[in-house]
Amino acid sequence: MSDFHPLTPQIVRGLNDKIYDKRKTAALEVERIVRDYVALDDRECIKQILQALVQDFAYSLAPNSRNGGLIGLAAAAIALGSDVVGYLDDIVPPVLACFSDQEWKVRYQSCESMYNIAKVSKGEILRFFNEIFDALSKLATDTELAVKTAANTLDRLIKDVVSEQSTIGMQGSGAIEPGDLVPTRTSTFSLPRFIPLLSERIYTLNPFTRHFLVSWITVLDSIPDLELVSYLPEFLDGLIKFLSDTNPDVRVATSTLLGDFLREITEAAEVRFQQKQTMALIKHMEAQSLAEKSEIDGATLEPKDVDDKALVSPNDSTLHDWETLSVNHGEGKGKGVWVPGQGVTVDYARIVEILKPHLVSSEEEIQATALRWVNEFILLAKDIMIAFVPTLITAVLPCLAHQIDAIRLIAIQANTNLFKLILEIPAQPQTDADLQQKPSETPSGRLSSMSDRSLPASNKLKKEPVGKATDSPDSELAYEISSVIEVTEEDPFDYQATVNALTLQFLNEHEETRVASLEWLLMLHKKAPHKIHASEDVTFPALLKTLSDSSEEVVRRDLQLLAQISSTSDGEYFTRFMEKLLSLLSTDRRLLDTRGSLIIRQLCLSLDPERIYRTFAEILEKDEDLEFAGIMVQTLNTILITSPELAELRRRLKHLDSKENQVLFIALYKSWCHNAVATFSLCLLAQVYEHAASLLQIFADLEITVNFLIQIDKLVQLLESPVFTYLRLQLLEPEKYPYLFKCLYGVLMLLPQSGAFATLRNRLSSVNSLGFLHLVPQKSEAKPPESRRNSSKPAPTQAEVLKFSELLSHFRAVQFKHEKSRNQSVQSTSRSSSQSRRRNRVTTGTSRSLAAGLAGLNHDRNGTSGNLAPGKNSELPRSATSSPSFGPRIPKRLSKKP
Repeated sequence: MSDFHPLTPQIVRGLNDKIYDKRKTAALEVERIVRDYVALDDRECIKQILQALVQDFAYSLAPNSRNGGLIGLAAAAIALGSDVVGYLDDIVPPVLACFSDQEWKVRYQSCESMYNIAKVSKGEILRFFNEIFDALSKLATDTELAVKTAANTLDRLIKDVVSEQSTIGMQGSGAIEPGDLVPTRTSTFSLPRFIPLLSERIYTLNPFTRHFLVSWITVLDSIPDLELVSYLPEFLDGLIKFLSDTNPDVRVATSTLLGDFLREITEAAEVRFQQKQTMALIKHMEAQSLAEKSEIDGATLEPKDVDDKALVSPNDSTLHDWETLSVNHGEGKGKGVWVPGQGVTVDYARIVEILKPHLVSSEEEIQATALRWVNEFILLAKDIMIAFVPTLITAVLPCLAHQIDAIRLIAIQANTNLFKLILEIPAQPQTDADLQQKPSETPSGRLSSMSDRSLPASNKLKKEPVGKATDSPDSELAYEISSVIEVTEEDPFDYQATVNALTLQFLNEHEETRVASLEWLLMLHKKAPHKIHASEDVTFPALLKTLSDSSEEVVRRDLQLLAQISSTSDGEYFTRFMEKLLSLLSTDRRLLDTRGSLIIRQLCLSLDPERIYRTFAEILEKDEDLEFAGIMVQTLNTILITSPELAELRRRLKHLDSKENQVLFIALYKSWCHNAVATFSLCLLAQVYEHAASLLQIFADLEITVNFLIQIDKLVQLLESPVFTYLRLQLLEPEKYPYLFKCLYGVLMLLPQSGAFATLRNRLSSVNSLGFLHLVPQKSEAKPPESRRNSSKPAPTQAEVLKFSELLSHFRAVQFKHEKSRNQSVQSTSRSSSQSRRRNRVTTGTSRSLAAGLAGLNHDRNGTSGNLAPGKNSELPRSATSSPSFGPRIPKRLSKKP
């Protein structure tokens, strides 16, 4: 039998023929022969026929022979029927090899043959699922339309087989008795074996392959028993990138698929939440039953003896009882009734790690999808999302000002949910290190409320003992389970990383992002001041720099945060804050001019104005930068007089009857001496008119500068404001306030002829017209200056505290120090200017000498024709003919010293 050949010569010729009909006729003959051997149960002959078809035809070098072998193998599989299972290892591999053949007709025939083989073998073909899937994914990009059509037909069949085999065992009645046997499925499809291949193919860039993959993922996801969502992290990254595909069909299909996955994750979370809630309720009922039984036995069990943690969070073994109906993802098998979302394990942490880079994607659809998923996860997996807050903030906050409305709205929702998530975390107790730094204090009642987008107090966390008996345990327990986030001994929320991430957002170009970052910092500091204090070295310089922000809203929130930090810190921090603020204003004069008033007024809204002004006064009194000190005192004085936030401080200064108010006046006075007009204004505000009149005598010894006159002009305008209404009314009592008239007339004498001069003169003239001026005492100077105060009678201790002579000496010394500094600055400027002029003279002297020599020659030749006429401008100095000055003109009587 050595020369035996399983196929007849006619069959061999037919299979090698280039005409399809002849190959088909030969294949039918093969089918007949195989049927006969199947009937005889001659496995050896069947093996020989299959071997001949593979070796002599399927692996032949001739394309026609390969086509004949493929059609012959399909015919043999049809003949074998249900017995094909034992021969699939011989039939399928050569057909798979022809999927990548160079000849498109061979590829087409391989698809047709595999279709027939799969049709016969049904679920058993899934043994080669990965190989078939890989081949079909490549054929999806085939250039031949016929091949693609055949591949699509085979693809639909394989999908049907997978769906059919994966649902076996789920059919029948929903109610299964404990004794009933669930039929064992014959499916050999394995998700764990398929997922690695999918993870590899998911990064393809070809639109056709992407569409093929999306269609398969959709099919597998639609099979309830498989729970593909549990394997989502393995291919989610590549799948999200499909949203940027150039093919709109791919984008739409991918978006729909991702939406389905998110819905399934939500359902799984709801099922798990219901299980935990039910188990907690059962535990609660068991505890109550145990307590009642103990009371009956005479041993009362207090509710507090019950493990609260066990009530709210059942142990793993308890939860396992509820998950016994879950499917076995490894083999796609399960038992019992299938419940949507039951038994699904979602790795939230891995998914978030995958989504993080897509949150900042340049592709709008990808970014919007990533934000949408993160927003849902914040609600579904709070305890897991806490650890990702620092990273998510970096991605979410910049999107608050996104130009795309959809992205901006999702970002706003995500930011709100993140904010609420952290707000609901139970406050951690202070550690020893925190207590050593600074014990936490309750924020001052003067602090402004948090931002408008902060959550109301009703949404904040409320915790009560779970074991406590209540009238409605079910509702209370449901509330606690839904709102309480369990916090371990180690705080899962990284305050330091979050603060650093928020600080970096100060550099963002969008105002909304910067405002939101400051709102976050306000909330975090209010929630855990001891945690934020550890970050002061990093955040404090950034907060100070933010005061120069172009947005006024950002500056307000920044000041609110700085004030909030100061209110819960010790005095040393507050002083350091004031010093740094003054240093910033000193180096950035533009900030002082544009935002100085806003900064100080906002701080006075949030903190104690007296404390702020006292600290400023102490620092400025010793400031070596005299020019800045004068400007800063001028700013502080204007705010003191005009701002409604400082009304209480003005009231105290106007009533120096108490020792505390007198000490406050002295503290301000000593630093106010850096600015003469501000000092005079302070005295008018404090109603120490006699001392103010003494200051006017010193003004005569000072250099009257343009800036001085401008400040006097502004003072006159302030005197007409409501703040000084009491002063104007005091003009009606000249016998009681004689030095007030002297002060105002002194100011009038200092003013040049201007609008302010006319205003003050009219005011004083109106008083004079009433005939009050003759009541002013003519020899009031006979009394000692400190013996009386014109506004009111001094308290017994006023003369001891308010030593006006010493204050006057201090004012004179500080002002002369300022004048000396100005003179030195002018001399330095003049010296540099004279050196420059001297260099110019050297260059022009030679030309002048040459011109004089030429003029002499002309004089000798022409007599006196080159001279000026006698008596006409010959004696005028150079300055008399020079250009007029365009600077402000100062009256001669003010420019001379008396």
